[in-house]
Amino acid sequence: MEEYIKRGTLDFRKANLALFAGAFSTYANLYMTQPVMPTLTKFFHISPAAASLSLSFTTASLAICMLIVGSLSEAWGRKPIMTFSMIAVAILTFLIAFSPNYHVLLILRVVQGAVFAGLPAIAMAYLGEEIDPKSLGAAMGLYISGNSIGGLAGRIVMGSVSDYSNWRVGMIVIGIISLLLAIAFYFLLPKSRHFEPDKLALKPLFQSLLMHLKDPALLSLFGVGFLLMGSFVTMYNYIGFQLIEPPYSLSQTIVGWIFLIYLVGTFSSAWMGSLADHHGRYKILLSGIGLMLAGALLSLTDNLFIKIAGIAILTFGFFGAHSIASGWVGKRATHEKAQASSLYLFFYYVGSSVGGTTGGLFWSKFGWSGVVGIVLVFLIAASILAFMIHKITVRQSFNANN
Repeated sequence: MEEYIKRGTLDFRKANLALFAGAFSTYANLYMTQPVMPTLTKFFHISPAAASLSLSFTTASLAICMLIVGSLSEAWGRKPIMTFSMIAVAILTFLIAFSPNYHVLLILRVVQGAVFAGLPAIAMAYLGEEIDPKSLGAAMGLYISGNSIGGLAGRIVMGSVSDYSNWRVGMIVIGIISLLLAIAFYFLLPKSRHFEPDKLALKPLFQSLLMHLKDPALLSLFGVGFLLMGSFVTMYNYIGFQLIEPPYSLSQTIVGWIFLIYLVGTFSSAWMGSLADHHGRYKILLSGIGLMLAGALLSLTDNLFIKIAGIAILTFGFFGAHSIASGWVGKRATHEKAQASSLYLFFYYVGSSVGGTTGGLFWSKFGWSGVVGIVLVFLIAASILAFMIHKITVRQSFNANN
């Protein structure tokens, strides 16, 4: 058996760079339509809710396929599927840039969503198999940072390039970057040394998934992920619509750079996770949801700086609450923890799809106050589910000790 990849070695640096590039490319492409939804609305003469489908359909397709692709990789291998995913994503972005109409664009985004699943569903499995356990934390942290930085970069590139040229050119630029990253990924990522192919078996996978859904605490945690992501994406989908209109009249470039607020999440996820270790998951999860509620309410003000501060507070609370809820899933699951995490991500991305599009209906009918209203409903429901999880775990702990 070959040795695991250890921190400080050339292979460790190459593996980290490759998976950072993979995460960067995946999330840059996933969220590239979000900052230009107002532009798509005007260009294709569609409603804001219809424009949001360019992200909602993609995340829904990603959510479904993530449940399956992990099992495919058990038979077909890790690196081949991840490499195929990255190359296909880049090619699809070029095709989307030349979409003759919005229906074609949506169809291609659904296909792209399916292809996206090839990286996030497998990258963590690769790290767990190939990286030395003592070096795994550092490797995982860099991979996660690629997710957030890629999502941020995709939004900024699309916002800026589409402002100076148009949205098609913005997508071509992202496609070129993605193709270069795919080539780098192929040559940098060390081959799997500890992967042992297995027979393709989907039936045990679905049986395991159903077992997780029968646990009321896990089901409630999945619901929390759905509601948190639904709230978060709804706010970010429609803040651009408000900021490009009077009295703000901001340019697409400036709206794109507002996504820098995402960086507060890099700190809050680690900090609130640490607080949860000392004060309990329930209290800190509720605190994160409370921060999201406060941020949403602050965004109702007409003052631009207070509005952006509100979005920043909501973002801070979201990343902290999401890190606690997703970590709680791994702790709660008694078997097949990877599949429990996949189910959480399934509900998480479906929340993005449902919340993001529902928010568009409220935006069209009630404006920004309607968007905030649906977000508040989601967050109050998330608080109720958090309370239910707490009660279940306390009762089961009491029963176990008596």
